[in-house]
Amino acid sequence: MKLGLTCYGMMRYFRSDSNIFKQTSYPLGSSEKRARELQEPQRYNSFKGASHLSSPGLRLFRIHPQVHRPQLKRHTPTHNKTAPTSSSSSSISRLNSIVRHISPKMVSTTNFPAEVVPQAPEDPLFGLARAYKADNSPNKIDLGIGAYRDENAKPWVLPVVKKADEILRNDPELNHEYAPIAGIASFTSKAAELVFGADSAAISEKRSTTLQTISGTGAVHLGALFLARFYKGNHTVYLSNPTWANHHQIFKNVGHSIDTYPYFHKETKGLDFEGFKQTLKSAPEGSVFVLHACAHNPTGVDPTQEQWTEIAALMKERNHFPFFDTAYQGFASGDLVRDAWAIRYFVEQGFELVVAQSFAKNFGLYGERAGCFHAVTAPAGDASNTITRIGSQLAILQRSEISNPPLYGARIVSTVLNDRDLFAEWEENLRTMSGRIISMRDTLRAKLEELQTPGTWNHITDQIGMFSFTGLSESQVMKLREEFHIYMTKNGRISMAGLNDNNVDYFAKAVDKVVRESA
Repeated sequence: MKLGLTCYGMMRYFRSDSNIFKQTSYPLGSSEKRARELQEPQRYNSFKGASHLSSPGLRLFRIHPQVHRPQLKRHTPTHNKTAPTSSSSSSISRLNSIVRHISPKMVSTTNFPAEVVPQAPEDPLFGLARAYKADNSPNKIDLGIGAYRDENAKPWVLPVVKKADEILRNDPELNHEYAPIAGIASFTSKAAELVFGADSAAISEKRSTTLQTISGTGAVHLGALFLARFYKGNHTVYLSNPTWANHHQIFKNVGHSIDTYPYFHKETKGLDFEGFKQTLKSAPEGSVFVLHACAHNPTGVDPTQEQWTEIAALMKERNHFPFFDTAYQGFASGDLVRDAWAIRYFVEQGFELVVAQSFAKNFGLYGERAGCFHAVTAPAGDASNTITRIGSQLAILQRSEISNPPLYGARIVSTVLNDRDLFAEWEENLRTMSGRIISMRDTLRAKLEELQTPGTWNHITDQIGMFSFTGLSESQVMKLREEFHIYMTKNGRISMAGLNDNNVDYFAKAVDKVVRESA
């Protein structure tokens, strides 16, 4: 490490020929200094472990890493062993101050030691993606990715998105000014109509407010933060078991207590409806329940409309608060109205609720981070005033969190939602994506049944949306990865979008082999 004292062009060193450390200076380049250096080299090596470096007009010390601070010899006359004088102590103090100033890493410790800031584990999904990319096998299959892939396992840019992008790039009025805190109005208004319905009473009665967010994650975070600050009910948030992993972290980070409700039945590989209902009955009154509107992540298991009506009745009876997360509207079934049925039903029943909405999946805008957060108040004489107050507080929170939402993804969505022809084309694109996934479900089930793979596989087609809970164990999942280069999450969830006509046969045979070997 090079240490140089450049102030006033002076070179400093310390003498130790008395009890008091004397500090002597010579002008840089001085012939007198050079003569003294040659005559008394020990003075210039008074730092243990130091060596000299020269540069034009400047002499530097290199202090080796093992030396934490200069070790100075004090010569004490044998005839008079006295304690250091105050002048000596002052000199030592000055020296220590200089060392701390010019070499802080050698004498200071971090404010963030390992016991306070431990190494965080790698995100499982991103770690899985990294492992997949590092695998050189020509047979490798990525079933962990939460993004749509076409028949050739490539990302698919929706044709309607390409058209909207072209329109925007050719708009001479397009600029990059800040969006309003609440986002682009032409985007948020159409997003609300999409999820609630254009004829929704919540919209016509001005009982809803919408803010543009950083996709679904940002919407969930904004909603969690708002409830943590203002919700007067029970602050325990109930998440389905299992749920999207990020739900846990988001709600914990803003101070909510977390509990779970039974959701996936391991034996039937379907909905544990009785367990779900029991938790609705036993949870403290006024608890928050996070509900997946459609295409449940990670199971692909959705309640039927009849089951949703029972869920709503129990929640109303216990005064629970619904927090809907909708990331797959139109992508699950190919039908925008069907996939929004649960949310619209709850609004019709007069619930006060919030919705986190993402356009990552149904527009393929994963990296553009387009989303919305919606709040709806119950019908009442002061509902309009209530929602105005809620909107004002959401804007304050948004301002301190992200200030202004990003523009481009929202502009693409807005362009499509506000154009009748583009909207119709988008619906066709949605049917293309959902249709291919449904086809892969049918094909996979047929191949497993043709191979007579042990177990039942009807759950593959009973489930809906991008993901399927296969029922494979963690050991089977690891065997698929190690022997067949097939990558999926440890809980056996697969992304159906990762399967295609080129690899589904290979995957089915691999599953058949590992299931038989562990049967």
